[in-house]
Amino acid sequence: MKIIISPAKKMKSDDGLPWQELPLFLEKTQRLLETLRAMPYDRLKTLWKCNDSIAEENLRRLKTMDLRRNLTPAILSYEGIQYRYMAPDVFTDREFGYLQKNLRILSGFYGLLRPFDGVTPYRLEMQAKLAVDGAKDLYGFWGAGLAVALAEGTDWVLDLASREYSDAVTKHLPPSVRLVRCVFGEEQAGRVVEKGTLCKMARGEMVRYMAETGAERPQDLCSFDRLGYRFAPGYSSENVLVFLRET
Repeated sequence: MKIIISPAKKMKSDDGLPWQELPLFLEKTQRLLETLRAMPYDRLKTLWKCNDSIAEENLRRLKTMDLRRNLTPAILSYEGIQYRYMAPDVFTDREFGYLQKNLRILSGFYGLLRPFDGVTPYRLEMQAKLAVDGAKDLYGFWGAGLAVALAEGTDWVLDLASREYSDAVTKHLPPSVRLVRCVFGEEQAGRVVEKGTLCKMARGEMVRYMAETGAERPQDLCSFDRLGYRFAPGYSSENVLVFLRET
């Protein structure tokens, strides 16, 4: 089993726990760094889709970025809603071990990250229109390599990522790997409606739930009951597990 999640735009450096290994695709990350460093400020700001303050902060990061030193474990470096509800700061050693084995973070800059891979703060979303090495965007740049690495040694993948990130791997998974997706929504007029912030919260809670319970099979997720969500078998299928929130 492997679990895929999205990264977060906001990042931090944290010296609470040491990182263990360098990311698997660091040479490709180096190519991205070189490409970004060669771009003028106005093009970077357009690529990043941010205001001047954020653009200037990330320009400073680019100039001093070291991909091998002063790194933070990936699981502790992201500060988005999903990570706050996952609450990695209070995982036990056993739960960290579960995540290191099973959890993978998708990244436009690093490709595929294990929780204790060492990373540095960056800004580069997977859907960014960045042409590199003959590829017109990051989906083309990463190609099928992320899916190949993800599928190695597993027979199913749980998709807890946003579509922007999951598209980088799910389209390339071999037929032998089962893809299961969780949907967190509310029932409205007989339809399941997902709401962005609540989905992010639930995805983080699901990762924590799996780590705490040691879930290994899709059916192990059906007892998830946090944030008011309950499994809805009537809306679910073999590869789509729907959880409805009472309103």
